[in-house]
Amino acid sequence: MKFAIVIIENAESRRQIQEDRATYRKAIEGWMGQQAQAGALVGGEAFETESLAPVTVRREADGTRKAVEGPFAGADETLGGYILVEAADRDAAVEIAKSWPNPETLEVRPLWVAE
Repeated sequence: MKFAIVIIENAESRRQIQEDRATYRKAIEGWMGQQAQAGALVGGEAFETESLAPVTVRREADGTRKAVEGPFAGADETLGGYILVEAADRDAAVEIAKSWPNPETLEVRPLWVAE
């Protein structure tokens, strides 16, 4: 089964990473290499979270769409990226996520497969 491991940043995790980017980058690269070697890594990307703010497009009650700066008003957490993995089941995907070396929160979501 394929799963998305969604990376959720908050002010504290961003602060920790900014203090020593090189160490955290090296940890991520090592982790990705381990997952690739194990055959679990399918793909993934980091989101740009520093130079360009995200925009949320919401559907209004009248059916129109409205673009709003930022993910959510007053939210401390933001999406930092995602990793796609192949795992036998959800428990195996959770174990992969638990091995993530950096301070962000991770959410494991199964990918929908069209039949």
